[in-house]
Amino acid sequence: MTMAFGIYPGGILGDDQGIIHPVQPDEPDRINEALDELQGDADTLAVRAYRSFTATVTPPPPTPADPRACLQRGRTLDLVLQFREPSGDLDGWPEFVREAVRTGGPELASVQICEEPNLNLPSVDGSTPNVLNALAQGVIAAKEEARSLGHDVAVGFNAVPTFDPSDTFWSDLGTLADTRFRQSLDYVGLDFFPDVFRPVAADQLAGAVIAVLTAFRRTSLPLAGIPDTIPIRVCENGWPTGPGRAEQRQAATLDTVIRTVAGLASDLNIDGYSLFALRDADSNAEGLFHHFGLLRDDYTPKPAFATYRQLIKELGSPPATSAR
Repeated sequence: MTMAFGIYPGGILGDDQGIIHPVQPDEPDRINEALDELQGDADTLAVRAYRSFTATVTPPPPTPADPRACLQRGRTLDLVLQFREPSGDLDGWPEFVREAVRTGGPELASVQICEEPNLNLPSVDGSTPNVLNALAQGVIAAKEEARSLGHDVAVGFNAVPTFDPSDTFWSDLGTLADTRFRQSLDYVGLDFFPDVFRPVAADQLAGAVIAVLTAFRRTSLPLAGIPDTIPIRVCENGWPTGPGRAEQRQAATLDTVIRTVAGLASDLNIDGYSLFALRDADSNAEGLFHHFGLLRDDYTPKPAFATYRQLIKELGSPPATSAR
C-alpha cells in the first residue's frame, strides 16, 4: 500500500504559549525549490496550510500567507480551518467553511475542520469554547459544499493521542455526531510527536508508534462511532533538532517513524502522512518548537531533508506513465 505524502511549508507555528514567528521571512522561490526537490518524480505532494475563523477578534494570520504559490508541479492543498472564535459562537462559521471550499479551486484536495480540538493549548482549537459543535457543523458544511460543487475534496478532522483515561472527547463526539456527520467524514487525522514531549529510546520508537496508532484506531475512534472504513492519516509529525538534539538523530527518527507508519497502512487503513515542518522558525533559539524544520532557518538542508525525499520516492505513489 503506497502512502500520500505532504508537508507544512510555512514559517509561523504555535507552541504551548502562543504563536512563534520565523526569524527569517518566507521566501516563496526557495520554498518551491525545496518542495520540488522533495517531490522528485512523484505526481503530487500535499501542501498543508492554516486559516482561522474569528468573528469578534482579529484572527491569527494565515500560514503560509500564499499557499497557492506552493502549488506547482501538481501539488495540492491540504487546508486546515481553525475555529478560534473566543466566545464559541458559531454564527458565521459554517459559511466560512463553505466559502473556503468554494474558493479552493481544483487544487484543493482536503479540508481539515478544526486543529487539535481535544488539546487545551492556546494555539489550538481545544481551548476554544463550543469546539465540538464547531467540528460537527464544519464537517457537514464542508462536505455539503464540496458535493454541491461536484468537487472531490476529502473532509476530515484531526486530534492528538489520548493518554488520560478520564478524557471524554471521543465519547462526547460520539454522542453529538449524527448520521450526516459520519456520512460526511472522509478521514480522521492524528497529530503525534513520539520522542519529542515524552522521551522514547531509539529501540522502542517503532513500538511506541505502533501502540499510539493502534490505540487511535482500535480504542479512540470506536468511542465516536467512527468505523475502520474511514481512513486515518498522520497530519502532523516531526522531530526537532536544537540543543542536545542532533540533526543526524532527526533523520534516523523520521526514518523509523515514517517506515513504521507505512508498515501499518494496510492493517490500520492509513492513507497519508504529512511532515511538520519544512523549515526552522529560528535555528539559533533554545526553544524546542523553533527547530522542527528539515531546513535550517536560512534554507540550508539538515540530513533529514534527504531522508524525507528518499522516503517519498520509495514509499509514495509511483509517478504516472505515458501509457495510462
